[in-house]
Amino acid sequence: MAKPDACAAPDAERIAQEAAISANLQHIKNKILVMSGKGGVGKSTVAVNLAQGLANKGFKVGLLDVDLHGPSIPGLLGLKGLAGTTGQSILPVEIGPNLKVISIEVLMPEKDRAVIWRGPVKIGVIRQFIADVEWGSLDYLVVDSPPGTGDEPLTVAQTIRDAKALLVTTPQEVSLADVRKSVNFCFQVGMEIIGVVENMSGLVCPHCGESIDLFHAGGGDRLAELFGLDLLGAIPLAPEIVRSGDAGRPLVDLVEPDHPAAAAYNRIIEQVVRKTSPA
Repeated sequence: MAKPDACAAPDAERIAQEAAISANLQHIKNKILVMSGKGGVGKSTVAVNLAQGLANKGFKVGLLDVDLHGPSIPGLLGLKGLAGTTGQSILPVEIGPNLKVISIEVLMPEKDRAVIWRGPVKIGVIRQFIADVEWGSLDYLVVDSPPGTGDEPLTVAQTIRDAKALLVTTPQEVSLADVRKSVNFCFQVGMEIIGVVENMSGLVCPHCGESIDLFHAGGGDRLAELFGLDLLGAIPLAPEIVRSGDAGRPLVDLVEPDHPAAAAYNRIIEQVVRKTSPA
């Protein structure tokens, strides 16, 4: 993929790109932006398991990684190769029959190369991801955003006007303080919020099965109540989550459905489906 010019595109090119974006988005029923004001809350892990869980239910799903400086999606899914191209289009990496993935890392032969781009270039790349990738017809496009309320989530909000946000937090106040900013970001840009996910909600002891509140408890519930949002679920910490990330396999595919974390993900997925299905 050619690096876009940091300067404004000529009018004809801009119009053509807008048309391509509009055409692609018309074939995608639901768009979900997974975001958090705080880094390190497991947002990418949530995005991967949400996307894979929806695909496991038979939905056609795209997973778009707009974290350009620290993409985690390829590692969490065990992606090794590069995305293909056909003409001017980018072919997403296909995982099974129902999941397509694109990330800056699957477009770069040198995986450890640092991406050092300013805002205008990042905006151009994200727009290319939407305009030039052959997503086809999808039931869901899950977008994994870097932490904060800067260029990346703002570009998604301005480009995908009907995107809805899923906010990820951990229970402690240092996370909640930043996620409150994400809530206000959504209010300011007019983005509907599907709900809140509390990640790292207690540590499940692998020996006795009891839960230990390492990061306090109930923070996601309090955040949801403060803003009149729904708490979609609380995902506990478990050793299998680390193993699944290192193995490049989503937790929902690696453990039995009754595993506490997998069960939490499945409840969240059911809530997302219910909230995005036509009335």
